[in-house]
Formats: sequence, structure tokens, C-alpha cells
Amino acid sequence: MELFWFIIVAIVLVVFFILDGYDFGVGIIHLFMAKEEKDKEVITKSAGLFWDSNEVWLVVAGGLLFMAFPVYYASVFSGFYLPLMMVLWLIIFRAIGLEFRSQFSFQMWKDIWDKSFGVSSLLLALFFGMALGNIVRGVNLGGVENGISKYEGHYFFLPLWDASFSPLAESPGVIDWFTIIIGLISVVTLAIHGANWIILKTNASINTQLKNTIVKLNTVLVILTVISLVAWQWIRPNCFDNFMDKPYLLIFPLVYISGLVGLFFVKKFDKEVYGFLCSCALVFGGITSSLASIFPVILPSTNAVNDSLTIYNTATTEYGMSVAMGWGIVGFVLLFVYLIVQKRLMGGKVDKMDYGH
Repeated sequence: MELFWFIIVAIVLVVFFILDGYDFGVGIIHLFMAKEEKDKEVITKSAGLFWDSNEVWLVVAGGLLFMAFPVYYASVFSGFYLPLMMVLWLIIFRAIGLEFRSQFSFQMWKDIWDKSFGVSSLLLALFFGMALGNIVRGVNLGGVENGISKYEGHYFFLPLWDASFSPLAESPGVIDWFTIIIGLISVVTLAIHGANWIILKTNASINTQLKNTIVKLNTVLVILTVISLVAWQWIRPNCFDNFMDKPYLLIFPLVYISGLVGLFFVKKFDKEVYGFLCSCALVFGGITSSLASIFPVILPSTNAVNDSLTIYNTATTEYGMSVAMGWGIVGFVLLFVYLIVQKRLMGGKVDKMDYGH
């Protein structure tokens, strides 16, 4: 049952980052590339019509973690308390940036909320990427200092950064040079994903320019990916052992590589959806490869005193997980019906659809 619920939680997280990830990317593109008011409106609309349904998956992921892996939930939500509060405020400002923009026709008013939408989206992409970097790097479980735990072995606290700014420090912070690399990969990946969504859902005047931007960003992404793999191997010399021991897990890196290669041909695709599917492969492959590399661990310990958190030592009881199965089926049926209806109602280009007026 632990493995089953781990897979379900992983799927929900991947779906969230695919769906809401393009919203983050749209915000990044809006911040840097949307110059004309007509483009700003239609690009805002491509995210605004979908963001509330997409964020449902984040709520579902949190609820499933609380149900299936309560020890992990308690550990992560206390240890990452400060960055989580920052993420919460960024989500709020991104949402009100979308919802408030068109309430008044004053240009200064629109500019304020445009910046709120764009900057919040950029920082959310960066923070979520750094969160993934913290997960694969590990944390100082138990707050060990000089070989002694300051508190229980499954708890930790991370400052925003350590004075050394190193992922190899005894008590690394949320931000170090390794997590920044992963954060930048997240920003570039989601910017590509958002650009493909804009191309798919709008007739914005910058769509042709976006295809050129995607190819350039993809080149940057290849470089960052290579750098991150080298850095990860240096930080954790055994980081690729899972793929050697279980070759079937290589399917996840191959999906990521397929997306990378495909995006170099985005200007030649006959259908706009192909580019979007390639960026979906990037998001899917990146997250699943990261999780597969540390499985069954879900939060590595950077010290030798306390054990890493796994799907087995953080899970709830068999009874709890079996009861959740029935209610989970009902919940997912309702969720998928909601998703399908919403996507069908919003099918095709969104240029003529009404939003925010």
C-alpha cells in the first residue's frame, strides 16, 4: 500500500506541475516578452481561465501526503516552514495579479498587477525548483551538531541559507549553489512550457518569436542539465545507483531527453500541440527521474546519526490507507470530471473568450 500511495502522490504532483506549471511559465513570458496591451490581455487570459482548476491538484497533493505519509508531511511542513510561507504569499499575489488586472482601465493599475503576476510566477518556478533540489540533496534530519541530535530524528529546520552557501555544509540552508542550479532549471523548463501553452491557446503576435525563444531556452536547459548532473554526482556519488540497479527506471530520464530533443524542432512541427507535449515530457521526466533516483527514500538525511525518511518509515497504518482507497476513488472521479468539463468548455484558442471584465 505504501508503494501504491507513493505512486498516486507522485502522479498528482506531476499533474500539478504540468498544469499549473504552464501558468508559471505564462507569467514568466508575460513579464519579459509581452509588450503590447493586446498581447498582455490574451496571454493573461491563457493563464487566468485555468489557474484555479490547476491549483486544485496542489491541494490534493497536500491532502494525500497528510493522509498517507503523515510523518513526512509533519517533517517537511515544519522544516520548510519559512519558504512555504513565502510560496503561499507568492501564490496569493499571482492570483490577485490575474484577477485584479482588468478591474480598472488605468494603465498604472494594470502595470502593478502585471508585475505582480510575472514576478510571482518567476519566483514560484524558482522556489519549487529549489524545493526539489533540497529533496534530492537531503537535509540535516534531527538537527545534528557535533554528532548529537537537537530534536527527534525525523524533524529538521532549514535557514534560508548557510554562511558557507554549500550543499555539503553540516546544516545546509534552503538556498545554496546546488539548489539554485535546480531552481534555474525549473524556471527555464516552465518558461518553455508556458511559451508552448501560449502558442497552443492564443493567436498572440509574439507566437513566432516565442518559437525562437523556446529553441534558445532549450539550449540553456541542456547546459544547465549537464551542470546539475555533474554537481549532483559530486554531492552524492551514489545518486545514479538506482538506475543501475533497476534499469527500467531509465524510462524516466529517457522521457526527459526526448522532450529536450523534440523542442529543438518546435519551429518545424505541423501541429502546435506537439511542442506542448514535448515540454510536458520535460516536466514529467524531470520530476519522475528525481524521485526515482532516491526511491524508496523521500527525504535523504545528510548526517549518519538519523535515518533518511522513506515511504515505509513515514507511512500511516494499513487500515488508514485502505479506508482512504474508497474515498480516494470517489474524489478522483469528481476531480477528473471537473477537469474534463473545464478543459472542454475552454477548448481551442482563448482570444475571444471573456475573462476579467
